Amino acid sequence: MAITDWHENDRPREKLIKFGEQHLSDAELLAIFLRVGVKGKSAVDLAQDLLNEFGSLHNLLNANETEFCKAKGLGQAKYVQMRAVLEMSRRHFESGLQKSDAFTSPELVANYLSHELAHQTRERFGLLLLDQQHQLISFKILFEGTINQAEVHAREVVKSVLEHNAAAVILTHNHPSGDPTPSNADIQLTNTLTQALDLIEVRTLDHIIIGDKGRWYSFAQHNKMP
Repeated sequence: MAITDWHENDRPREKLIKFGEQHLSDAELLAIFLRVGVKGKSAVDLAQDLLNEFGSLHNLLNANETEFCKAKGLGQAKYVQMRAVLEMSRRHFESGLQKSDAFTSPELVANYLSHELAHQTRERFGLLLLDQQHQLISFKILFEGTINQAEVHAREVVKSVLEHNAAAVILTHNHPSGDPTPSNADIQLTNTLTQALDLIEVRTLDHIIIGDKGRWYSFAQHNKMP
C-alpha cells in the first residue's frame, strides 16, 4: 500500500506537522528524508530496511560515502544532502552556544558535542573555550587516542586556553564504548586540569563525556566538579 493510501495520522509528513517530530520513529524520520521508496516498497519500508542493514540511524548517518552510496535507494545525491543536513545541525547548535550562557545549558552543550564526538571510533579530548560571559569562542580537539584512552597533557591544555584568551573552559571527551559513565582516570584528569587552570585564573565549568544514543554525562550536573 502506498503511503498516500495510509490514514492521515500515520503518514510521516502529516504526523510530524500534527504531533511534532519527536513522535516519529527513526524509520519515519528517515522516510521523510528519502521522500520516495523503491519499486514494491514505500519510503517507510525502505527506511526500515536501511536501518536494519546499517544497524542504527547513527551508523547510517555516519557511514562513509562508499558505504552509504552502495545501499539500495541511496546514492551520491542523497549522501551530499545528508552531509549538508548534518552540518546545518552542527552549526545550529554552535550558534546556540555562541548566543547563550553555555554553563547554564549543559543539554545544549551536550547536543553540540554529540555532533562532534559521538560518531568517533577513537577517544578524543577537546575544549570548549569560553569568554567572560561563558559564550563560545572556539571548540578545539587537542588529543586523539585509542578506542578507550587518549593521553592528555595539562601543558597543552593551558597553552590552548592562553592562545585563545579564554576566561573559562568546558572539558570534553567521548567514550567510543557508548557508556558515558566517568572512570577513575576521568575523575583524576578533571581534578588535575582544574588545578592547572586555576593557576592561570581560568575557571573549569564542566567536564562532559559523550557516549552513544544521545547519552552523556556532566560532572557539573552530578556535582562532581572539584
